[in-house]
Amino acid sequence: MATTRRSRFVMVNGVKTHYTETGDNGPVILAMHGGGAGSSGEAGLGRLLDLLGDRYRVIGLDSIGGYGETDPVPLRYGLQSRVDHAVDFADALCLDRFTIMGNSQGAWCAARYAMACPDRVDNVVLLSSITIGAAMGLKAPPGEGHKFLRGYDGTRPAMVRLMQGLAARPEAITDDLVDLRQAAATRPGAAEAFAASEKSIAAVRTNPALQAMFEMKTSLPALAKMIPTVFMWGENDIFAAPSLGRELEALLPDIKFHWVPTAGHQVQTDQPEIVADVLDKLIAKK
Repeated sequence: MATTRRSRFVMVNGVKTHYTETGDNGPVILAMHGGGAGSSGEAGLGRLLDLLGDRYRVIGLDSIGGYGETDPVPLRYGLQSRVDHAVDFADALCLDRFTIMGNSQGAWCAARYAMACPDRVDNVVLLSSITIGAAMGLKAPPGEGHKFLRGYDGTRPAMVRLMQGLAARPEAITDDLVDLRQAAATRPGAAEAFAASEKSIAAVRTNPALQAMFEMKTSLPALAKMIPTVFMWGENDIFAAPSLGRELEALLPDIKFHWVPTAGHQVQTDQPEIVADVLDKLIAKK
């Protein structure tokens, strides 16, 4: 059953923060979008928000870093700044316990949030993530999709190419979805904040003094023993190759991997019904 999306703002430590939500009084799901110009909670997770809102309160956060409609504040300490913002956001909304999920970079942020606040997280749901692969010490094979990320030049045709690369089903990338992400990517200050954030993310990964803030070789396997965690990966992902996911699966025996057919990097956009079914079964175990 489709539900109505609600656009909301809240002040989070002086940052005007946007989020999109559906549902009301059911169990809470906090969703973290991936990276890339113009990404947001609604653009990255909208179809899933629609499917789940009849039985959960689902919240798609627009992170700092030049994303969505949140104030275009650059990340100071790489992706850890997205996590810190999410921690303060959950406090601002008075969220007690919830399932946290994330796609791509957002998967890393979701896992790191659970490590920082394990008493607030019931389940962790991760979707196709090169970032987690790197945090686990794996080298990702070159992905065809990255040329679309690098090729985004601020124009709508480039956004169309980028978004079509994220999905295996062309019909999943609608004009409305392209327009939503293009508007976010080209609003004042977004491009500058995004570029600065990309430099910050790279600096944290390469600075020996800061690398411990990024890596998960010990912490992610430990997290999976504490909190039920699942990983979903599109079999047609051209950004995060399925071969990388298979390597991760071997390193993370306590995480259940789901391989999703006819799905690209945004599994939740291509196959939202399958993702919703996995969520239902996971949350029902609580």
